Amino acid sequence: MLRRVDQQALDNLRRYNSDQILERLQVEKLRRVTLDFDGSVLSTKRRAEGCAVGFNKQKKGARSYYPLFCTVAQSGQIFDHLHRSGNVHDSNGAAEFVIRCVEEVRAALGERTIIEVRMDSAFFSDEMVTVLKMLEVEFTISVPFERFVDLKNMITERGRWWQLFGAEKKTSYFEKKWKPQCWEKKERFVFICTETKKQSKEPVQLDLFEPVESGMDFKVIVTNKKGGTASVVKYHEGRGYQEKIFGEVKSQLPMGYIPCRRRMANEMYMQCAVLTHNLGRELQMSVEPRRLSPGVKRTAMWMFEGLGRLRGKIIQRAARLTWPQGKKTLTFADNPALKADLQRFMEA
Repeated sequence: MLRRVDQQALDNLRRYNSDQILERLQVEKLRRVTLDFDGSVLSTKRRAEGCAVGFNKQKKGARSYYPLFCTVAQSGQIFDHLHRSGNVHDSNGAAEFVIRCVEEVRAALGERTIIEVRMDSAFFSDEMVTVLKMLEVEFTISVPFERFVDLKNMITERGRWWQLFGAEKKTSYFEKKWKPQCWEKKERFVFICTETKKQSKEPVQLDLFEPVESGMDFKVIVTNKKGGTASVVKYHEGRGYQEKIFGEVKSQLPMGYIPCRRRMANEMYMQCAVLTHNLGRELQMSVEPRRLSPGVKRTAMWMFEGLGRLRGKIIQRAARLTWPQGKKTLTFADNPALKADLQRFMEA
């Protein structure tokens, strides 16, 4: 079946997947929709059409794909993807992909819906900032400040840092309007300093008190959001939730498995895993009440169970299929919790 996959079949399945997510967002009537963009490595472990040697944490020098994903923070679903070879940079083709995703969401939800975007430092560029401002979306992007000597000098020369209240760790900050030399306009840059504990490499003496040595982690964010610094920082840190999504889709679904040598067949297989994840979330959203608010971090608005737990709780159950009086009947052991779950899903 995978041999017969063509571009039209891929486009149809991607459109079906995005339409299902947009339909759910329309039902929820959200005032804000947050889109997270990030890539994830799919190691081929062999030669396949369209793969290449690039960055690979699992095995250095292995061939891989490196698709770019767009996830919806409020529902924890994967909205769309851009399939790419493993030797491209995160920003390769990102501008056109961002424009397509934002325009599709805005066309479905209307102009009144506020669209937010979060990105890591690989997407930092004048082109990306210009595109996001043109699309009239609110954004935060991590800045690779080690590439800019001026930013490093601002941090070392800064005398007064303001304490950031409400952070999980001791954090301080300051803000500045700045731009790299090649940019046209100045933007809002937020400088963040977080106190962290350094790992001790010496032998541990359990009978003695061991003082903890502290260090400092620095981070810079560029943003056009108008809120306070604490809310901007918390909002940006919330993008780490998409890594949990990628981990679940790779561990509980075979998104990381490359079955064929043809690129289209492999992309179709990956899209099926994405669709399964999204339908699992949709099943739970249809029966569970949502939270009152996604919060400043824009986390998922439902308490989702992992697909592995759902599989073990509902599908991997001993049961007997019989036909009493010609009617198919699936009989489980008496389990009130399982009965309640099954009835809830079937009624929905």
